[in-house]
Amino acid sequence: MGLLAGLVLGWAAAFGGFEEFLIVAVFGALGLLIARVIDGKLDLGALTGRSSTRR
Repeated sequence: MGLLAGLVLGWAAAFGGFEEFLIVAVFGALGLLIARVIDGKLDLGALTGRSSTRR
């Protein structure tokens, strides 16, 4: 998956320029964060001070 992300970023940088490279990188990072939250591998409650486990 990392190789594919690198290829996409390289393609955007080579043919689109720096602005397009940044746009692709930002949307890729957002997609990764959303996927981790959906899969349960990232708990946003830890960032906001709330925990997903209740006592």
